[in-house]
Amino acid sequence: MAVSRRGLLIGGGVVAIGTIGYLNAPAARPQRPRKAGAVDYAGADWVAAAPANWRRANRPDDFAVDRVVIHVVQGSYQTALQVFQDPDHGAAAHYVVRRDGHLAQTVRELDVAFHAGNRKYNERSVGIEHEGFVDEASSFTDAMYASSARLTAAICARYRMAVDRTHIIGHAEVPGTDHTDPGPHWDWDRYLRLVGAAHATP
Repeated sequence: MAVSRRGLLIGGGVVAIGTIGYLNAPAARPQRPRKAGAVDYAGADWVAAAPANWRRANRPDDFAVDRVVIHVVQGSYQTALQVFQDPDHGAAAHYVVRRDGHLAQTVRELDVAFHAGNRKYNERSVGIEHEGFVDEASSFTDAMYASSARLTAAICARYRMAVDRTHIIGHAEVPGTDHTDPGPHWDWDRYLRLVGAAHATP
């Protein structure tokens, strides 16, 4: 299936911005142990992105994490996983959420995923992709909102982020981006209520 320029979160500009400068990044502290296939969020499937689409790091020791960036695929869950596994694509988000709420993790939260199109935002954020299209309100199901909100609440708790629109942003709000996701049909009020409720639950 062909993916249009608007299709998927990531156009050519993101590839260039996401990769420039990484070769000369400062050395991180000693790496924490990693277990093959392990996920940061219970219940997520591990579907590894190609190494060209992210950079190994040791967050939050080397880069403080203080943002969650919400994306919409402009396509299917499976399409997102396929392109994140393509080394020529040059980009990936940490997580992908399916319409029924099922989750995949493609990049460890320790590492810098090339998802936002802005180097500093990549370093400081966790990116969450959502199956669907920005122009179709029906893309955003109850199950998707609930599952994504629980994931975001867990990320906020892990990095001690406030549950608000300063720390939970859309891809369109990243400086320098030309993307519009999650678009006009993403219900931010509803989403923040769900994240807040999940965050308050022990």
